[in-house]
Formats: sequence, C-alpha cells, structure tokens
Amino acid sequence: MSKLTIEQEAPKPSNSKIAAEAARRRTFAIIAHPDAGKTTLTEHILLAGGAIRAAGAVRARGENRRTQSDWMKIEKERGISVSASVMTFEHTTSDGVAKMFNLLDTPGHEDFSEDTYRTLTAADCAIMVLDAAKGIEPQTLKLFEVCRLRDIPIITFINKLDREAQDPMALLDEIASRLQLDPAPIWWPAQSGNRLRGMVEMGTGRFQPYARKPAGSKEDVPHPEALPLADAARYFEVGEHQEMMDAAELVEGGYPAFDRQSFLEGHMTPVLWGSALRHFGIDELLAAIGEWAPPPKIMKAQKAAPPETRNAPAPVDLTVEPGSNEVTGFVFKVQANMDPNHRDRIAMFRMASGSFKRGMKLKVQNTGKQLSVNAPIMFFASDRELAEDAFAGDVIGIPNHGVLRVGDSLSESGMIRFAGLPNFAPEILQRVRVKDPLKAKHLKKALDGLAEEGVTQLFRPELGSDFIVGAVGQLQFEVMADRLGEEYGLEVIFEPSPYAEARWIGGSKADVEDFAGKYRGQMATDIDNDPVFLAKSSWETGYVGERFPNVAFTRTKERG
Repeated sequence: MSKLTIEQEAPKPSNSKIAAEAARRRTFAIIAHPDAGKTTLTEHILLAGGAIRAAGAVRARGENRRTQSDWMKIEKERGISVSASVMTFEHTTSDGVAKMFNLLDTPGHEDFSEDTYRTLTAADCAIMVLDAAKGIEPQTLKLFEVCRLRDIPIITFINKLDREAQDPMALLDEIASRLQLDPAPIWWPAQSGNRLRGMVEMGTGRFQPYARKPAGSKEDVPHPEALPLADAARYFEVGEHQEMMDAAELVEGGYPAFDRQSFLEGHMTPVLWGSALRHFGIDELLAAIGEWAPPPKIMKAQKAAPPETRNAPAPVDLTVEPGSNEVTGFVFKVQANMDPNHRDRIAMFRMASGSFKRGMKLKVQNTGKQLSVNAPIMFFASDRELAEDAFAGDVIGIPNHGVLRVGDSLSESGMIRFAGLPNFAPEILQRVRVKDPLKAKHLKKALDGLAEEGVTQLFRPELGSDFIVGAVGQLQFEVMADRLGEEYGLEVIFEPSPYAEARWIGGSKADVEDFAGKYRGQMATDIDNDPVFLAKSSWETGYVGERFPNVAFTRTKERG
C-alpha cells in the first residue's frame, strides 16, 4: 500500500441536515437486576411508542404472547434475557417532534455482564429499573458503576408499584447514599400494592389515577385521565387525599428540582414511578426519555492508517461530531443465527456520524478491508427490515461472513479508530468436547462463532487438541450447550479443566517467548491468536508474576 499522510484524510465538515437528523435520535439502554421487570418494561415502552400492538408477558404460558425482545429459544423457555437486543421505533413526543428511539435491551443476569458492558458503549443514556420492594440490588450497583465509568446519564424508573413497596423516601435516600446521585422525583406515588391510588407530578400538581385490573379479567383497563390533585378526592379513601397533598408539598420542598445540565453531567437522576405490567407510568417515562435523554454525543477517536500501511504517520487524536459528513461507527456486538434457517451472522454497528445510504462502501480500520453494505438491517429484536438510510445514534445490522468482529471501527476513509471494547478474564474454565467424534471439526467452527459473539471465550492450548471455554458464570455454559444443540446440531459435554484462571500476557517479544517456552504446557491462544497463560490457581498467577516481572499478566484485553 502506498504511503499515506494523516493530513490528506482530514475530517469532513459538518452538515446541518445530518446534524438535525442526528439530533432527533435517542439511543438508550435499559439496565436492571434480574427480575426487576426490565424486559416487561421494554415491551410496554414499545407499546407506548406505537411499535407493537400487544405487550408479551415474560413468563407467558403456552401460546400466550411472547416478548419481542427475548427471541432466543432459551429466553422464551426460562423467562430471562441472555442476549442484548436492539429495537428501533419512531415516536412523536409532547413537543410535536418525531424522534427515532433506539432501545437496547440488556441481559440482567450477572453471568452476561460482558455483553451488557459492550452494549452500554453504544448507549447515550441508561434507564435504571429498580424493584420498588427491593431497591438497589447487587447487579444494579455493578451496572451503575459501568455507566459512571462511561459518563452515561441515568433516568431511574422505580417499578412494581402494583405490589407492596418500600417507603418512597427510603428508596430515594438509598439512591443518594449508595449511588452518590441527587434524586429528583418527577412524580410521587400515592401508596402501593392494593392501596395504590395513582401518582402526582411534582411542580404541576397533576394527578394520574391508577385503575386496578378487575379480578378474573384478562385485559387491563385503561387508567383514567390525569387531573389536578386538588380535584382528585374521589380516587382516595377518607383522609388519604389530604395526606397526599401534604406529602407532595413536603417532597417538593425536601428534594432538588430537576436540572437537566446536572443530569447530563451525571450528578442527578430524575426518578419516575410506575408498574410496567399494568402499563402505568410508561407514557410518562417515554416522554422523559424524549425530552431529557441526550442526542448522540461527540465521540473521541483517532485518525490512524490501517496496520499494514508502510511508513504510516503516528495516530492523531480527534473528536467525531454526529453531524460530520463522513460515515463512522463501531461494532459493539455480533449475533449469529438470528434466523436459524439461513445461518446468518450480523454485526451490530453503532453509527457515530454521517448519513449512511444502502449500498455504501465502508472500510474496516484495523484490517483495511472494504465492505459493500448492500443489505443493512434495522432491528426489532429478531425481526428485521432493510435500512435505506441511517444517522448518528442509529444501530444497523451488517450481514457478513467473519469479516467484522466486536470492537471493529468502520468509516468511509478507513482511518477512523474508536476505542476498542474490552474482553474480561473468565472466572470459570471448562473443557468442551462433542459426543460424536466425527463432528469435532464442526465443533471448532461453532465455538469460534460463539466466541466472536462474546457468548463465551475460547482458548486453544498449545499442546493437545482440547478446547478450553471460559465464562463468567455457569449459566453461560448452559446457554452455550443449548445453542450448540439448537443451532448447530451438536451435543456437547463440559468437563472440569485443570485451570483456574486465564491471563493475557504481554511484554517484549523476547520476554514473552522466554516465558512461553518455560510454561509451554499451560500456554494457549485466544480467538485473535493472542497468547494466554492458563494458571492452575490464583497463587500460581501471583507466583509467575513475581518470577517474570517483565511479563504483564492482564485481566482485560481491548478488542478492535
């Protein structure tokens, strides 16, 4: 390849039409501890946004409605989310502007935290769902830390008001003390469970009554129209109405008013309440997302020539504005076999700038390969349609056969590189083998595909023909076995491996080769052919670290 200079590839200027389109995008992720009602909330946001006609219950029986966002067989059977999914819909907000919402539904289970982490890199805002009876739970705390690390503003939705809940002030105090966020209540609930009367909007005094589902009824009844709290006495028992008016006055005086700038800087969280299952408080949440969630943000990147470029100049730091002319973005997830009939492989591409048109040619920065994107996909969980165009903030699917991987940066020039996405060292390592020895070759291909998705990590020992699979938790192995059987027709057995930890190794070529030569029996390569040390115990990891101070043993590795 001929010599390139970074100056020849200066960023293309911004375009007002592209910037206007980007400004009406809202890309947000929903995060929660398992069973806080995250997937049910996702369904009802889609319903409120006019994207679906009927919301599915996560644990629907038989042929009852199924959720749109949980589309894998194992998700439908167990009523859990084990894979991030993307849903795009258009909705006109209260200001009369038609906005494009890109909703990223993440797995709540901690065994899939790496998938969630990668999905959050594509989000500009997060909806944190709390169970009104349980408050902040361990996984909520972990996901919040990821949001804080990435400066993602958070809207809090306290769910399951239709059940008995903790004292509302105790929940807000917990948010303030454990998350160091200033909670700004936008609405305030009038009781909970069987005594739930509705909720009042702070500042306006508007009261939204709650309609209880009649016993034995299959369908929810619509909630009555909102009215001033002063006129809502008929919705309360004796004495409750005055109590609610006093409580609203107390809350308004005791908590800070919502400040959007403080929210965007990550210091404040607006707090909304409701019941996803009863479609209560959902319209108010959707309005808050449309009004307060930020549009696509300016992203940090580097201008860098592809690796094989001769005499390439040093990379230059730059920022990519959503309204820039050049199409840029990154792959945050790869999903195989969304349509099992076609053995498809889709890269989920989060656009950072530009105006994408179907048929465009994009280049992969770290390989220099060029792609003609002739069949880009707009997602609706496992459903899809062709995307004719897309702008910053949008997530489109790019069908490919192994060309794109998680962390890849794409652009028209092929010279824009965004920060790579991390792989984390697995906590459980097991040996996997197929029951039918004749299918061993198929097993390698299947394991490679699942490892590229990030379902699990795959290590090939230098000696022997074993496959060592790494995961954060046991549920990942169950999901893997289910998918290998369902999608690839492979019955597999997981067996304990002699290894307890995996560490990527780095350092000078001589130091790494010296170490690898002495520990040949415990060396392996990952899916990118990078060297990995498989330790038999955490003590051994510490021991070799002391013996070989010039070799770095790392828990994370950047991909892309």
